[in-house]
Amino acid sequence: MDVGERLTDQNFPESPEKATLEGKNKFLGFWLFLGGETVLFATLFGTYLGLRNSFGKGPEASEIFQLPMVFAATIILLTSSLTSVYAVLALKENRVKQMRRWFFITLLLGLGFLGLEIYEFLHYVHEGHTFTSGAFGSAFYTLVGFHGGHVLFGCLWITALLVRNSGRGLTLYNTPKYYLFALYWHFVDVVWVFIFTVVYLMGKVG
Repeated sequence: MDVGERLTDQNFPESPEKATLEGKNKFLGFWLFLGGETVLFATLFGTYLGLRNSFGKGPEASEIFQLPMVFAATIILLTSSLTSVYAVLALKENRVKQMRRWFFITLLLGLGFLGLEIYEFLHYVHEGHTFTSGAFGSAFYTLVGFHGGHVLFGCLWITALLVRNSGRGLTLYNTPKYYLFALYWHFVDVVWVFIFTVVYLMGKVG
């Protein structure tokens, strides 16, 4: 079968994302990529833990962190992970419209998360918590901002997939791309759970 041929219910494989050698190679390369990302985030977490009490001229974490807003952002991002699961389930059943709908909802939730994070950062800057206010500020914005950059990249990724494959249906060529995006999005969500725990909860309790 041609990798660009549109899949139908009659020729739909059990695991279309791994039905070709190219698809399997994409998965292998992507897991290597996530391994490197895990090491990078672990380094940023270690740096933050070492500097989180070096406030300098800025306020302390317990003074500025607003857990209700951060909790709302967490719920939004975790919900987006659930909608991406629904999208993959639709993909597995060759329900293209439902898949695109769930991925679009995932995109909207990701943008909502970014909007709250930008608002949060602006509030912190207004309170004197900036990148240069102290080592704590530098470590915080590097870690949380780097994660936010990953969310933004994910939003651009799924937008490009939805626009590029509009009206094309599923093929053995584009199916692995959708699936890998979902894996990436789950990784971003897991990292945020650690950020919420290590940065915000630990910061709030001192």
